[in-house]
Amino acid sequence: MTRATTVRAVLAAAVLLVSVFITLTMSPRLGLDLQGGTRMVLQAENSATVEANRETTDRTLEVLRQRIDSLGVAEPVLTRSGEDRIIVELPDVQDPRQAAAVIGRTAQLSFHAVQGATPPGTEPESKPESETGSGRLTLPDEQGTQLGLGPARLSGAGVKDATASFEAQQAAGWTVKLDFHKDAGKDWTRLTGEAACHPAGDERRRVAIVLDEKVISSPQVDPSVGCQAGLPSGGTQITGSFSAKEARDLALLIKGGALPVPVEIVEQRTVGPTLGAAAIDASAQAALIGAAATALFITFVYRLFGALAAVALAAYGVISYAALVGLGVTLTLPGLAGFVLAIGMAVDANVLVFERAREECQDRPTRSLRSALTTGFQKAFSAVADSNITTLLAAGLLFFLGSGPVKGFGVTLAIGVVASMFSALVIARALTEIAAGSRFVSDYRGVNGIARPGSVRTWLTRKDPQLFRKPVLWLIVSTALVAVAVAGIVVRGIDLGVEFTGGRLVEYSTSRPVDVETARSTLADAGFGDAEVTTAGDGDISVRTGKLDNDGEHALREALATEGGETTKVRDELIGPSLGDELRRNALIALGVAVFVQLAYLAMRFRWTFAVASVVGMVHDVVIVVGAFAWLGRPVDGIFLAALLTVIGYSVNDSVVVFDRVRELWAGNRKTPLATIARRAVLQTVPRTVNTGMGALFILVALAVLGGDSLADFALALLIGIVVGTWSSVFTAVPAALVLERRTGAPPPVPGKASRRARAPRRDPLDNGARV
Repeated sequence: MTRATTVRAVLAAAVLLVSVFITLTMSPRLGLDLQGGTRMVLQAENSATVEANRETTDRTLEVLRQRIDSLGVAEPVLTRSGEDRIIVELPDVQDPRQAAAVIGRTAQLSFHAVQGATPPGTEPESKPESETGSGRLTLPDEQGTQLGLGPARLSGAGVKDATASFEAQQAAGWTVKLDFHKDAGKDWTRLTGEAACHPAGDERRRVAIVLDEKVISSPQVDPSVGCQAGLPSGGTQITGSFSAKEARDLALLIKGGALPVPVEIVEQRTVGPTLGAAAIDASAQAALIGAAATALFITFVYRLFGALAAVALAAYGVISYAALVGLGVTLTLPGLAGFVLAIGMAVDANVLVFERAREECQDRPTRSLRSALTTGFQKAFSAVADSNITTLLAAGLLFFLGSGPVKGFGVTLAIGVVASMFSALVIARALTEIAAGSRFVSDYRGVNGIARPGSVRTWLTRKDPQLFRKPVLWLIVSTALVAVAVAGIVVRGIDLGVEFTGGRLVEYSTSRPVDVETARSTLADAGFGDAEVTTAGDGDISVRTGKLDNDGEHALREALATEGGETTKVRDELIGPSLGDELRRNALIALGVAVFVQLAYLAMRFRWTFAVASVVGMVHDVVIVVGAFAWLGRPVDGIFLAALLTVIGYSVNDSVVVFDRVRELWAGNRKTPLATIARRAVLQTVPRTVNTGMGALFILVALAVLGGDSLADFALALLIGIVVGTWSSVFTAVPAALVLERRTGAPPPVPGKASRRARAPRRDPLDNGARV
């Protein structure tokens, strides 16, 4: 065993040991869509006197944190997003009405001198301050009397503490006791002292306590208090026939302080824990079955080396999971799907290496197995690096341009890509190099799996199909497929999800079966005639409406319960129209940036004609996937966007492998027509494309079948994307490159170091023994 192999083996063992330790000692951080709970996005808005910016949003976040901590929610998460948004995650909160009421209230507390009163039912002489611009404010008190109030003399910011207490001896019931800060206490003494200058029973002897422009208490100053003497500055009590809950909530709001700026709930998602548990179980089953099928497949194709790659694949799973846990990444449902998908993609690097090693063994049958394997790793490295970098670019776009769970998918995919490269280039290489040093493995070609050509390569060598004599014909076929997809978009339209249109989507589970027509009729009778009612997974009812607040959702659920019995909410998504417009705009920006970034990278790594051809194939795939969803009537939402950007990465990945081989062969055979070079490159890379695609398909089929309704669309989009991506990388991108090269007449690439190695005479197994 060489020194390099020993270093790789030691490094692999160390990383595996650390990963196993993290896996056994740390628990994953589950997102709300896996453990159940409520997620809200709050938009800070400008008030009359304060602008919503980064500073005021941070202050608002701290006030909200105090309020939510007092609610007793376990491990709430509050973060600022951008300049003026706050993301609030509340685990295990299934009914968001109470939380929304506490979070959304501005709690603007103020104390006013009463300047006069009008009996109930009498029109006030003045209008509210907001309408007149004056310092006088007219509001009804708890008995309905219209109080004329002077300007605020003291605000809630002067309150040091607020506690709810029960005053049985004074028959006051539940009250809220206020303690003032020192300077605010002096203002309170002056305010009550001025009120005490009026006769007992006079309305002007009252002090109005106003919360959010509502008089919650307007007590008379006790007759024992002298004029200008005022009440002690330490504090006071608010009375008002409160219940215990009302007193505690009021104390909580006052103690939390006033929000510096008003906030509006622009997004709200609630997921029941049963849906999360089902998603985890389904993803785990899909991972086990898909990974087992992939391991059996590569073992069947590559025999011993395939079995060693399967061991490396298992190590990849442990390492990537440990990385997710160790870095504290929140594992969401799309992230879990990304983790499962990355298992299928992790085998790609091994397939690239093994196929290059097979070519070396076929070109020079007398060379040692270890030498062929080493050369395979060296020649495959360029394609492995480029294909993984393009996938990382897609993952980065998901993270920076996505929102919510889509970001989690981007993080998981990026970690999966890095872990898969380590698995293939370190762990799998160490295992295969150790095995290649065995005389038994080296001598028995049927055992090692790379000393003999595979069935696909053998068939291609025998048939030698002439693929690109008329490349324009392939482009016509691809154009026809795109036209069918565009027809679906035009005729059927795109069913944009609530994320992109705004509105509310709620899924309910009922104890008694309810068919769609009955549910639709019941909701129409309850005043929800515009609701779109469909079935969800396992007989659940899905209801989609326009603007609907939390009280309206509660009424909708109660109406549905009249037919379905006990009705449980398993999923709830509320998206404001402004946020829906923003998400739709960001989705288009993400796709545009994805195209530009991939084009720039490929132009830098390859010829511009190859880059343009790859992007043409990528756009071809995107249009067909969107068109397929239009024809099928499936929703296009944020999860679909994650799948679509993954398809972009996969499509470019395939094109990179083909064009990498074209570049290598053309640089070593500068006088050979490019069409011939392209045919050889495609035929040499077809075994890799087929084997890698099969590995990913096993995982995606398992996700589609076992993943349930929440993952079915994600898996379907990727299944379609992989099929059309495999087609486009060969029959769209390559013909497009040939047409562009023919029209530009550009010279072939100048050989570099890698190209000089490629010029060494060797037999092309796919060219009937011709020398190249």
